[in-house]
Amino acid sequence: MEEHQICDAIHSRRQVRFWYRGGLRTVEPYAFGVSDGGHPILRAYQVSGYSASREQGWKLFHIEEMREFTVLEKTFKAPKQGYMRNDPAMTKVYCEL
Repeated sequence: MEEHQICDAIHSRRQVRFWYRGGLRTVEPYAFGVSDGGHPILRAYQVSGYSASREQGWKLFHIEEMREFTVLEKTFKAPKQGYMRNDPAMTKVYCEL
């Protein structure tokens, strides 16, 4: 997966699917940047798939732990409730909705 794929998906509001921590997940990507610890992260709303905590909702994903990243044809409309630009979990934002 390349960084431009993530930003393209965010800007075109296309869902993405990837393998992460034990299962396949489908998410709406909203922001891509770097965490306090210097790790590339994705802020996304998980719409379906595996989760140890809950199937749906706002989550942070570590890019280096994602596998089989695929940009899907399915798009999403307005941001989900709770979305904030300039995500406080990110020290640098590469791209956001």
